[in-house]
Amino acid sequence: MSQERKKVEEEIEKINPDENPELFEHYKFTIDPGQEITRIDKFLMNRLPNISRTKLKEAALNGYVKANGNEVKPNYKAKPGEVITLSYPYPVRETELVAENIPLDFVYEDDYLAVINKPMGMVVHPGYGNFDGTLANALLYYFDNLPKRDDFEGRPGIVHRLDKNTTGLMVVAKTEKALVDLSKQFFDKTTERKYWALVWGDVEEDEGRIEGNIGRSLKNRKLMTVYEDGEFGKEAVTNYKVLKRFGYTSLVQCQLETGRTHQIRAHMKHIGHTLFNDFDYGGEVILKGTTFTKYKQFVQNCFKILPRQALHAKTLGFTHPYTGKFMQFTSELPDDMQEVLDKWESYAKNSIDFQ
Repeated sequence: MSQERKKVEEEIEKINPDENPELFEHYKFTIDPGQEITRIDKFLMNRLPNISRTKLKEAALNGYVKANGNEVKPNYKAKPGEVITLSYPYPVRETELVAENIPLDFVYEDDYLAVINKPMGMVVHPGYGNFDGTLANALLYYFDNLPKRDDFEGRPGIVHRLDKNTTGLMVVAKTEKALVDLSKQFFDKTTERKYWALVWGDVEEDEGRIEGNIGRSLKNRKLMTVYEDGEFGKEAVTNYKVLKRFGYTSLVQCQLETGRTHQIRAHMKHIGHTLFNDFDYGGEVILKGTTFTKYKQFVQNCFKILPRQALHAKTLGFTHPYTGKFMQFTSELPDDMQEVLDKWESYAKNSIDFQ
C-alpha cells in the first residue's frame, strides 16, 4: 500500500460522522456527456485507482461524496453532466517537491538542456500515489533554478512525458527560453520521436498510418481509447513500420505526429496489435500462437524477463533553442527488451511452426 493511500485511509478511520466536521474538497469531476450511467463508487474507483472501494463506501455513507452538491449513497447511479466531488474533514495535502539523489543516465547536456535515457519504473513527475522517486525529484538534485511550465503544474524542466514503464529518451529544459521553445516544438509537431514496440500478431502491412482521436475511456478512466468519429478525444496520428517479424509477434517502429497519453499503446491495440505484456491494455496474456505447453512456457518466461509493456523511446530529434541546429539522439534498447527480442528471433528461426 502506498504511503499516500495509507495516510488517506488512516485519516478516514479517525473521522466521527457525528461531529459534522468542516469538509475540504479533494477531488472534483464533471462526468463526460458520453459516459455510461454507472455506480458512483465504481466511477470514483476508475478515477482514483489508489483508493479502495471500502473506503469510498465509508466516505459516501459519511456524506463526503456528492453529486451536484447533494450527498449520495455508494450505489447512486452517476449520470452524464453531473459534477461529482469527494471531500474530507482535513485539508488537501500540500506536496513540496524535494530534491533526491537518484542516478540518471545523461545522454547529452549543455548549459541549456539535457537529454536523458529514462529507465523502467520511473514516474516523470509527482502525482497521486507518487510523491517521491520521480524524475522531477531527481532533476532538482542535479540542477538549480529549473524553469517551470504552468500547464505541467510547476514541474521543473519537464517538456514532455513518458509512461512509468516506458523507457527511452527525454529532453529536459534548463532555462526558461529552452522550456518555451522546446514546448512549442512539441506543440507544433516539429520534433522527431520514434519508438520501438514489440506487438502481438503478424502485422499485415509493412508500413501504415493510424489516425483516430484519443481520449479517456468512458468505461475506465485510467485507460485511453480511440474514437474514430471525432466526437470525443483529441487528434492523434501514429506512423508505423515493421522492422522484424517473429510469426506471433512483430517488432515495429512507431513515429509520432502527435503526443497523446498512451498514444502508441491505444493505437496499436485499436488495429489489433496490442503491445506485448501491456497489463493495462490486455497484452499480458497470450494473444497469438499455439496451444503447446512449451510455447506457453516460452511466453511466460518472456513476460518474466520483461515485466512491462514492450515500448522504448529510441530516437528523439529537435532543434536546439539557442544554436538553431537540429539535434538527433538514438538510444540502445534496455536489456530486458533486447533479451526478449533475441528470444523471439530465435524462436521464430527454430520453431517448426514457421518452417
